[in-house]
Amino acid sequence: MKITKYNQSCLLLETKGKRILIDPGNIGYDESRLNDWKDINYILVTHRHADHCNAQAINTIIKRDNAEVYTTKEVVDNSNLINPVIVKQGDIIDLGEIKVEVTKAVHGFLTAMKKSKGEIFENVGYIVDDGEKRLYATSDTINFNNDYKCDILCMPFNGNGLTLGIIDGAMFAQDINPEIILPIHMEHPLPFMNPNLDALKTEIEKTGIDYKIMNLKETIEIK
Repeated sequence: MKITKYNQSCLLLETKGKRILIDPGNIGYDESRLNDWKDINYILVTHRHADHCNAQAINTIIKRDNAEVYTTKEVVDNSNLINPVIVKQGDIIDLGEIKVEVTKAVHGFLTAMKKSKGEIFENVGYIVDDGEKRLYATSDTINFNNDYKCDILCMPFNGNGLTLGIIDGAMFAQDINPEIILPIHMEHPLPFMNPNLDALKTEIEKTGIDYKIMNLKETIEIK
């Protein structure tokens, strides 16, 4: 499985001859990004926040590549996505040789969301299983009891009441016990929204789990 990281939680997965784009958002976006996000077969969107769901870009990809988009009803109700397939926690998306499990995710809340109407009521993660590796993209989530298992764990460590923080995030990861952790959601334009990288590295290293902090547009292959 090849994984390319983009801003925030956006990942491009390449496996079994398919290209799956997860959470293409608006942070760091300009139209040149569509040259990277090309030949897309499937798009998975976790929730409606614009840093995870750039509807204009997604619709461009759908029209250009005939891509299929899977997301929640709340996203559909708050966007004009073309022919979306609505999914919910517990669903299994059958993509031929690839199966995608729709997981629970609990987005945190800040009081400022009252004014901005940014509270998230429907949020999901995705476990992409190609029969050889399982990649779990958690979405923006706080801690919750689960028994999910994966080889590749892509998760935020931001905290600030919105997502898992560094300490509780490390606990969350240790319980899942993947082969590797790929921290994501670390390019917010407001610096206080991003984790302290030194503290993050220290805490993950305590778990004994391998990890990699990827650069933007960096690609790795995990076999």
